[in-house]
Amino acid sequence: MKTTSISELTAEFGVILFTENFEACVQFYEHTLGLQVIERAQDLVSFRLGGGYLMVERGGHGSTAQKTRTQNPCVLRFNTDDMDTAIEVLRAKGLDVQAQVFDWGTIAAFTDPDGNLCELKSPALVGA
Repeated sequence: MKTTSISELTAEFGVILFTENFEACVQFYEHTLGLQVIERAQDLVSFRLGGGYLMVERGGHGSTAQKTRTQNPCVLRFNTDDMDTAIEVLRAKGLDVQAQVFDWGTIAAFTDPDGNLCELKSPALVGA
């Protein structure tokens, strides 16, 4: 059978996040969010992210405020069915988490040390 899809040829998917504040971002994803480290090298750290990975590397552009969509057109989203507890956990770790309710669900936005937008989403199902 002939393969017609790249998804048939790949084992897992990943996102690479280039950071200016590398050490602070590594600490954030490892200790604040609690992502499991699966690889650590001098200039990159990879974390388990669902069925894939998030690789944090040196070489990006940081911002003290949330980056605009022009500066960073991506959002790292963490789906949850327990939004209230997830918000409490992040706020207890010192994050400014802003929740918004929509007809399709709730998001709660926060940023990493480089100003990259991250969100919690409830319900956890994509498209729900």
